[in-house]
Amino acid sequence: MSNTTAPAAAATIGYARVSTVSQSLDQQADALTAAGVPADKVFSDKLSGSAGTERPGLAQALAYAREGDTLIVTGVDRLGRSTAEVMATIADLLARGIVVRALREGVDSSTATGRAVFGIMASLAELELELGKERRAASRDARKARGQSVGRPAALTAAKSAQLVRMARAGEPVAALAETFGVSRATAYRLVKAADDAEAGAA
Repeated sequence: MSNTTAPAAAATIGYARVSTVSQSLDQQADALTAAGVPADKVFSDKLSGSAGTERPGLAQALAYAREGDTLIVTGVDRLGRSTAEVMATIADLLARGIVVRALREGVDSSTATGRAVFGIMASLAELELELGKERRAASRDARKARGQSVGRPAALTAAKSAQLVRMARAGEPVAALAETFGVSRATAYRLVKAADDAEAGAA
């Protein structure tokens, strides 16, 4: 009789995240279970605050996943609060032999095409970060040349602030919205948190 222990079967797990505590995880959870994730293997986070906010759900998913397992997300942006964070998480998963599937993008790292796409996405993410640095540097230089202040950007109007909050609640990454609206990440997160706090106080 053999004492050899059979290897554990590969698991399929899912991760869902929303950017504010007022958003619902139901839609993402439903999509994950429809894609084959057992309901008790869906890890999740509801986040509000700075980019450094702890993500216990993601931490649990990453700790649970083993080589050969598959991690499914509704979109690659669910894996981080910034492009760099997303790609670092994906790189870690792939290095550990964990398959990554993104439903919205239709990307699956178990295929050669999927791995190539993730590689291209990583390259584009690095390029975008570099271009962003160059744009900010050029903007600062232009303001200096005109004798303008190079301090923090002007605050958003009430209408723009409300638009940023609506987009964040719709699932757009707050870090990306900060870039889009031309404010610091701290300002963008502060606006979203203030809106959440106001709603909680009115409830």
